[in-house]
Amino acid sequence: MSRGLSLVLAAAVAALALPTAASAHATLSAATPGVQGRVETPPRSIMLRFDQVVTATPTSIVVRTATGRVVSGPARSGRDRRLVIAQLRPGLPRGAYTVRWHELSADGHVSAGVFTFGVGVAAPPPTEAYGANGPSISDDLVRWGLFVSLAFLLGALGLRLLALRGVALPSRVRRRLELMSALGVILTLELGIAGFILRAEDALQLPFSRLLYSDLSPIAESTRFGQAFVVMTLGFAVVAALLFLAWLTDRDWLLWPAFVTALAMAGGLSLSGHSAVEPNSSWLSQLADWVHLCAAALWAGGLVAVVVCVWPVAADLRRRTFLGFSRLATVLIGLLLVAGLYLSLLRLPELADLWEASYGRVLLVKLALVSIALTWGAAHHFLVRPRLERGETGGGRLRRSLLGESLVGMAVLLAAAVLVNSAPPPEPAPARTGAASTGR
Repeated sequence: MSRGLSLVLAAAVAALALPTAASAHATLSAATPGVQGRVETPPRSIMLRFDQVVTATPTSIVVRTATGRVVSGPARSGRDRRLVIAQLRPGLPRGAYTVRWHELSADGHVSAGVFTFGVGVAAPPPTEAYGANGPSISDDLVRWGLFVSLAFLLGALGLRLLALRGVALPSRVRRRLELMSALGVILTLELGIAGFILRAEDALQLPFSRLLYSDLSPIAESTRFGQAFVVMTLGFAVVAALLFLAWLTDRDWLLWPAFVTALAMAGGLSLSGHSAVEPNSSWLSQLADWVHLCAAALWAGGLVAVVVCVWPVAADLRRRTFLGFSRLATVLIGLLLVAGLYLSLLRLPELADLWEASYGRVLLVKLALVSIALTWGAAHHFLVRPRLERGETGGGRLRRSLLGESLVGMAVLLAAAVLVNSAPPPEPAPARTGAASTGR
């Protein structure tokens, strides 16, 4: 493995370690009512316990209803200086409540956090606390970057292990595939962290400088999104380690567990998205979403790998690469279409939602891009492939055509990122029975 690639991987590991450096300040160790807890009797106060002495101000605890009305009084320190207490209005009505807190630690850092609890109802996740605005353009761009980086990782590994299985690759091709997969896993890790921070920043409603010293554990531990983030971060760190060992020891068999682990970790996005949390979600919808994502990433990333890693440096390998990837792409596109059709029917209760709901309009854009990509791919399959099978060689014109198809694939991933961050239209209300409508 090259010295440059080793340095890149070392830098990525160092960057992943940086967020842990801000953990010396006071952290929340217990809360009453509990974090995302449910109580049947309205509480009289909120009590927060920290792991060290803190300084409270009157605004250290603010409790709001689901509509934003403040129901807490001024906060104060308890006899134990690790406690901060705020009285609540008596007889809180049934509903969900958001608790936002901040305190001054002994080390001079201001920590903050947010959590929810419910009186007589289940508490919503912290990402749905009062004041959270939901995904923004920044979230869309980060999610797109995450999809693209995942495509680079899976595409480079998939091309090498599936389309070019058993082929002795020239050193320049191997190096380019290694760099592409390294870039993919590093960006997947970093953009996963960026996506988590953006979601936490929205939930806490704090500037980034204060977010560094905030308590993010309720988001990481009490939401599907946070749990998926933790597992995926650890999983892709394992992928990076396997890639590092494969390149360091020249044991290509280690690429297989790296590839399988990366595919499995991509499932975290499906387990924390619409396919897992919508009312009509099921294990089948989560499986379909995972298949859809992996097929799209392998197809789009594989195209980039063909254009960038093989075509410019191995003219004698172009024909075999194109034919091998063409066979793989046929399977991937079939999986993508079947899974995508099922998810579209599941997410759009009414046909009119396709043009009336914002989710449906984004889906229309995605479908248009997929249609362009499929037409382009069909031209390659039915017009170019027979010529290559007869022994003709593909030149710069074919490379430009493949590059154009891969760019359309990246645009499909952008539409998918926006779609993931959009709310599907709600299920229609059940129709009233005739007796109910006549008052009988």
